[in-house]
Amino acid sequence: MTSHVSATPLVRGLQDRLWTAVIARDEHAAAEVVFTAIENGIDAETALLDVIAPVQARVGAEWAANRLGVAQEHAASAIAERVIAALAHHPAVRTAPRLGRIAVACVDQEWHVLPARLLAEVLTLRGWQVDFLGAQVPTPHLISHLHTYGADMVALSSSIPTRLPAAHAAITACQAVGVPVLAGGAAFASDGRYARLLGADAWAPDARSAARLLEDGIETPVLTAGRQQIDDLPHLGDQEYTLVVRSRPQLVREVLAQLENRFPEAAAYTEQQREHTAQDIAHIVDYLGVALYMDDAELFTGFLTWTAGVLEARRVPGRSLRPVLDVLKAELKDFPRSTLLLDRGRSVLDALLVSGGPDTGDSDDRLSQFALHPDS
Repeated sequence: MTSHVSATPLVRGLQDRLWTAVIARDEHAAAEVVFTAIENGIDAETALLDVIAPVQARVGAEWAANRLGVAQEHAASAIAERVIAALAHHPAVRTAPRLGRIAVACVDQEWHVLPARLLAEVLTLRGWQVDFLGAQVPTPHLISHLHTYGADMVALSSSIPTRLPAAHAAITACQAVGVPVLAGGAAFASDGRYARLLGADAWAPDARSAARLLEDGIETPVLTAGRQQIDDLPHLGDQEYTLVVRSRPQLVREVLAQLENRFPEAAAYTEQQREHTAQDIAHIVDYLGVALYMDDAELFTGFLTWTAGVLEARRVPGRSLRPVLDVLKAELKDFPRSTLLLDRGRSVLDALLVSGGPDTGDSDDRLSQFALHPDS
């Protein structure tokens, strides 16, 4: 949940200085940029959402464009997290809680913690008692926390769409114990349609909007006891999602086995390149799965487009994705929704390659939604 407010010249200058410090891996210089700004009158919320968050989004965009390596991206992210933690304890920004209690958590297997952390800090600044539970919180642990400490609301964060089934489970479980859910993060789409589809009580596009919603009060319907996930998504009754997800290891192995015949360049891959290729194939299967879960082809085709751009930036031809889709279609020929999605993916990919290749521009929204994996 980050802000997209137009930056003033002062804020842009702070972003540039913070970027320079982060790229130099100078944690002390990065902290000095932020703390000096606070001492000079910038409020902490602006520092968090309009200085730190855009710089971190730029880090991710530079990684996608292959202008930053994985280690550089990790180092920059670690600096951002440590600066935020230090800022939270700065005497000038401490705020006594006077409002209700909010539990802020990332869904299970969601490692992109920064949006949730930013929301937690903003809510704390505005006077909420915040329990920040951090990254990848298993749903049983979240429910145990609610039973033990209670909460007026759960703010649930997810950045990667493949975590949407886990988000669905968490939303359903929280509501079953009487706690409404505010959803946020790129996984839920820029218009929040996936949050609504999964039954969240509210959705916010960024931390400021979330804070305003909570301050105004969120009207929640009477929660229906015993509601099942399949009631929300009746198309899951065909079992395609479950069967495809369970077949993931076999599908990855089969694509790898046939790849050299369909894409001869793969014969020269190093062991590391083969490992990365296996990871990419697994991600494609994951996105096929979540597209089946949500019954939304855009989740699959959008990921393919983004992946083609990332590959091209690394001098791997985007056409290398085509044989992956061909093998998957052959293996899943008895699954009508899967084959339809794969056909859509092939059409989008073919059109993209005919037009001269994917756009590798620095789109923060697409990066945050389709980022592959923390170790990619």
